[in-house]
Amino acid sequence: MRISVLHSTVYRYTAPVYLEPHTLRFRPRQDGTQRLLSYQLQIAPRPAGLAECLDQDGNAVVQAWFDVPASELEVRSAFQIETLRENPFDFLLCTADSRLPPLLPEAQRAALAPYADAVNVAPAVRDFAAAIAAGASGQTLPFLLGLNRSLFETTNHVIRRDGAPNAPEVTLGRRTGSCRDLAVLFCAACRAQGIPARFVSGYERQAAAEENGDLHAWAEVYLHCGGWRSFDPSRGLAVSTSHIAVAAAADPILAAPVSGTYRGAARSDMEFMVSLSVA
Repeated sequence: MRISVLHSTVYRYTAPVYLEPHTLRFRPRQDGTQRLLSYQLQIAPRPAGLAECLDQDGNAVVQAWFDVPASELEVRSAFQIETLRENPFDFLLCTADSRLPPLLPEAQRAALAPYADAVNVAPAVRDFAAAIAAGASGQTLPFLLGLNRSLFETTNHVIRRDGAPNAPEVTLGRRTGSCRDLAVLFCAACRAQGIPARFVSGYERQAAAEENGDLHAWAEVYLHCGGWRSFDPSRGLAVSTSHIAVAAAADPILAAPVSGTYRGAARSDMEFMVSLSVA
């Protein structure tokens, strides 16, 4: 499936400010699930310098820095991409993955430690995950499917256009959340059962039918014989060709499209527009 995306973000300031270096995450990743066909990034004011690099999670980022005062900052991203994974279960579920907790090799456990840290998972989320695991008879894939289905069917889904994700226990207690809230809760429940999980920021095609598109968020889990596999609790499905991944990280802050600060006695407002079309 070919999907075209136009994403415009504008920060307006009540007085000219000095922009500190900004990190921009708009370029979709390229892997076995998606092929980037074209990409353009425009930034105004024109940066004094740009550096394209990979961040700590392997996401493609642009570091931009500025040398003039600015009354606004605009970032426009336009791309066309082909999504490739028709079958989200096109992997061999090996013995190490089949039961909870997964038995990963030592080298993988060390590399995946940031995604499997369950120290701060709240007791309520642990109990919730344990109940799902019991209903799945301790099997990994039934647990993931059951968790995805439970969050989709028992949560009131809302749109919250700004702000950090709510804590997992808050979303669980309220049974209300945005896509990013549910993604964070899904990750926490997986970590409570020993499954490495991370937050994903990107787009999905349902927004193509909406007047005002939006970013989307979901979760990825790591399986020894399947690699990173995506689940979307706000849609209740295992991800195939409908989603476009841009950035993934253990902490949602590290997958944000724009990260940066400014100096100056001014307030800021943000406007954004996302338009998707399916070929």
